[in-house]
Amino acid sequence: MTFLLSFDSELAGVVAVLLIWYSPNIGAYHIKAYTETMAYLNSQLQKRIDEKFYRLQGLRPLPVDKVKKLREQFTVEMTYNSNAIEGNSLTLKETFFVISEGITIKGKPLKDHLEAKDHQEALGYLYDLADQKKQSDILEMTIRNLQKLVVKETASDIAGSYRTGNVIIGGASHCPPDAFEVPNLMRNAVNWINANEGKMHPVEFAALAHHKIVYIHPFFDGNGRTARLLMDLLLMRAGFPLAVVLKNDRKKYYQTLEQADKEKFSPFVDFIARAVERSLDIYLNVLLPVTSKNQKYFSLSEIAKSTPYSEKYLNLLARQGKIDAHKDGRNWRVSLGSIKNYIKNRQRQR
Repeated sequence: MTFLLSFDSELAGVVAVLLIWYSPNIGAYHIKAYTETMAYLNSQLQKRIDEKFYRLQGLRPLPVDKVKKLREQFTVEMTYNSNAIEGNSLTLKETFFVISEGITIKGKPLKDHLEAKDHQEALGYLYDLADQKKQSDILEMTIRNLQKLVVKETASDIAGSYRTGNVIIGGASHCPPDAFEVPNLMRNAVNWINANEGKMHPVEFAALAHHKIVYIHPFFDGNGRTARLLMDLLLMRAGFPLAVVLKNDRKKYYQTLEQADKEKFSPFVDFIARAVERSLDIYLNVLLPVTSKNQKYFSLSEIAKSTPYSEKYLNLLARQGKIDAHKDGRNWRVSLGSIKNYIKNRQRQR
């Protein structure tokens, strides 16, 4: 069990982070404090995430029945969105029917059905790894096994193997490294992951690891899905729920990845952090009863009726991360309490 607290220090851009985790092996809590220059993760967004993370950790052990339902929900969401980003034509509802009911969707390609089943199996492997009481180092084989499961039925001839030829990513300015460089680059990436786990903010760390795999593009197929699964494994090892990159955010996802390719990491880390916050909101909404109107989430059109701001302005604030909001499909949802906090902070600044 891991608790994470953070607070702003007097030095600009420096955040002190306190990690508290429970070791099942010796039955004791450990405390580790460190100060990191948060080069990429927005401090305001980080503070919100840390507060929600701490609230979630305070509820542990989580109710088994609710965790089961949340995992089922996230399995469908993650499978649909991750595959849809890569061009899979199944809808969210069709994905549910394929992986939960075993139903064949008329008019949809067999490949799309197989991808859904493969991704479901890969998520099962991820959950098994995340649930291990004693966490070991991430291995190259861990990443290769994730990719192997992702393309198990659609590209079995290349499953679990690094590419042996050069590739071009359509529509992207980044040209992946030559094939002969891949084994060494992957060794370096895995070494970086194991050297930095627990030394960086978990969200920033998982986002950067995600980018490293996408940048290397080590496989002929399944790179994006594998990178997103690895990111979620790292998040779950730190006590976070998995984060879902939404299909509706595909354009921004690729834009921020391209910026990261040019070593401008902040937009991508911010993008992933918002996905993490969305997952925390979903967990807390299920696990914590809503005790007041301030805590309930509303659409922007609904919340605009109770605030001095228009729906358009609220949308801008949500996109800029100035209010605590998360996406439900294409639409932002925000709590009245979040708007009140924003108004209060603005008044303080005047």
